[in-house]
Amino acid sequence: MPTSRHRPRPRVALPLAAALLIPATACTASGGSGGDQRLKVALAFPPAQAMSPYGDDAVTLSRLAVVEGLTRLDRNGEAQPALAASWKRDGDLVWEFTLRKGTVFQDGTKLDAAAAARSLTAAQKASPKPRVLSDTTLTASAPDAATVRITTEDTDPLLPQRLANPSLSILSAAAYEDGSKADPAGHATGPFTLTDVNGTVGATLERNDTYWGDKAKAPGLDVRFVADGTARANALRTEDVDVAEYVPISQASLLGDGLVHAFPSARTNGLSLNTERGVFADPAMRAAAREAIDSKALVDGVYEGRADTAQGLLGPGVPWAAGLRTAPTGRAKAATPAEVAKTGQIVLATYTNRPELPEVATVVQRQLEQRGFSVEQVVRDYARLEADALAGTYDAFIQARNTLLDTADPVSYLASDFTCDGSFNITQLCAKSVDTAVDRAASLAGTDARHRAEMTAEAAVLGSDALVPLVHERFVQGYDDTRVRGVALDPMERTLITADTHVG
Repeated sequence: MPTSRHRPRPRVALPLAAALLIPATACTASGGSGGDQRLKVALAFPPAQAMSPYGDDAVTLSRLAVVEGLTRLDRNGEAQPALAASWKRDGDLVWEFTLRKGTVFQDGTKLDAAAAARSLTAAQKASPKPRVLSDTTLTASAPDAATVRITTEDTDPLLPQRLANPSLSILSAAAYEDGSKADPAGHATGPFTLTDVNGTVGATLERNDTYWGDKAKAPGLDVRFVADGTARANALRTEDVDVAEYVPISQASLLGDGLVHAFPSARTNGLSLNTERGVFADPAMRAAAREAIDSKALVDGVYEGRADTAQGLLGPGVPWAAGLRTAPTGRAKAATPAEVAKTGQIVLATYTNRPELPEVATVVQRQLEQRGFSVEQVVRDYARLEADALAGTYDAFIQARNTLLDTADPVSYLASDFTCDGSFNITQLCAKSVDTAVDRAASLAGTDARHRAEMTAEAAVLGSDALVPLVHERFVQGYDDTRVRGVALDPMERTLITADTHVG
């Protein structure tokens, strides 16, 4: 049986009418043309936790260039200097990070080691715990004003990559004055300062003129949270917004290549099966569900060829995975259609925020029914599903998961999604073979050895049939490349708007 897990608070749904209200101030330049024009941005997901840095909102803050960590990731997923100029290891459990000189927070206070240690300690103590910390425990201290000393409970060769996660962003002391939460508004270090959040409707950001790096070319951002994908595409088409994330596949061909920019992703869409209770507690039934799925039919019929057929947990967005993949281990023999037909009705859930998923659910339902399952669909906004999915309410759940989001290395994804103590374990899987394989991968410092161990863990997860890979997504972001410059196309989804993003 899985142990108890931290559960994120549910998101709040966004009414479509409210999402489409773009105020006049967002549609006009603030002081001229070109780089002086404010950027209008449409994001798919509204704040889940009032812009707390400890949940999914941290990624939103990162994609809007508000927050920064001690390190950042390059396109290969390697840690590079950010608020820390350098670092070194002191034994197996201790790292020392030297801060960049002259950095100030957006509220004017100075970045020092005490501030950095305070932020990391707050993240470690947060409830629910950020996913990036689900497989590690760290203790931060400040031996002097310029040095942050971090001690981990176990060997953590991925600590520099881990510290680039948006949930481990560094905030000023004023961010923690409430005592019950961390407030990034005006207290971060990025090129844009979050100045206002209008619930789940929108947000306003201004250029941070004290930024330690290159100043932002745009004077500010006017952000609207638009859950409906077609509405985001229409707003882009009519120039009501300059940048729209996650353009629906159904709209891509209508918008044309000048407005649509597709690129490889580390995101795998999978069918999570509840291994703890219900029909799919039986491995034979999970195996039958896996055999029912036709990935190519999903790629061709739903994604119009703008996705890749499922190969495993890790797809083409993780380029080294294919060469190291091994066959799944320990799979059960699939139940026959006659045996499946004797089971009760299963509940298959997915969410509307990614517009392809409801259509995927319809195709998957048909494929499962052809195998003998009786299927009821539940399709809602993600805000209304997440808590129930994490609690194991549904028999099956279709989600799109970025496998590199937490540390740019899949070991964190494997730990949070498939181990007994995983904080994002929708499948409710608790298997000693998986925990052992993931623990071994996490302990290895050598990149090649760790990657091989991760593929052993992938084989163990696939062998359990807890998750059936459906397709590997390609990202489709929307902006007019004749007028909008500097939009980041990031396979890890952490970056969208940068200091270089501007109209002109």
